[in-house]
Amino acid sequence: MLKTDQYEPALTRMISPERLAGLKELTGSDEIAIQLHQETLKLGSALMYVVATVEIALRNTLSANLANHFGVSNWLFQPPVPFQWRQPEQSKIAMALDSARRSEYSKLSQSEKSALDILAYPQGRPAVVPHLKRSKDRRKHIAVTEGKVIAELTFYFWKRLYGPDYDQSLWRTSLKRTFPDKSLSRADVAQHLEQIYQARNRLAHHEPVLRRRFEETITAVTFVIERLDSKAPNRNTPLSKLLRKDISKVQSQAKALHAKLDSFRDLAIQ
Repeated sequence: MLKTDQYEPALTRMISPERLAGLKELTGSDEIAIQLHQETLKLGSALMYVVATVEIALRNTLSANLANHFGVSNWLFQPPVPFQWRQPEQSKIAMALDSARRSEYSKLSQSEKSALDILAYPQGRPAVVPHLKRSKDRRKHIAVTEGKVIAELTFYFWKRLYGPDYDQSLWRTSLKRTFPDKSLSRADVAQHLEQIYQARNRLAHHEPVLRRRFEETITAVTFVIERLDSKAPNRNTPLSKLLRKDISKVQSQAKALHAKLDSFRDLAIQ
């Protein structure tokens, strides 16, 4: 372990006493608490790699399924009637579109950005336009591909499509094919995606995913990688093969960290 004793006050302040409080109480040492905090972050980083791969695979499998189901090129923005996105999904699509446009806008030169004023203000640009509004008005006229917008949609969007709001309109008509095992219900899929979503949010905010939460996340990940696009649970799906070593590695990391945490608990009991 890297010795941090000479830097403990500064590091405790930067990481925050509140964040370290549980580990400090367990170990009785600022230095060890900091070291265990860093090990927890390393475990989270390794787990996030696995979760991110699952998210990408789910997103692309699902979007391909829906493109085929709707049968129109602009299905994300203008799905054929009578289907309609619920308000939360409409909002997420609008946010993803703006995010994709922001990304493209940032790549433009200043002259290219200024040229968009012709489209944004066909009657001439007003004398006074706040900078943020001008940028927003310009971005509305940037064309982005559907694929770039899909890449900006959050895990929240995709997991919502397996919720009860879309049971009749999407699950029964199309999304069953993404998890074609006939023994599975929509609720089975939704439950496991919710577990991954909750863990992903914690990881994205650098919060620990340990013990039962860790095991439940691995169970949910295993559920997806062995059943996505598979008619029966299969340990040898392409996705399962891709992640097998990474999952084994992160499980070993978790086991070692949990054992270390338990050793301090055992000492406290003695």
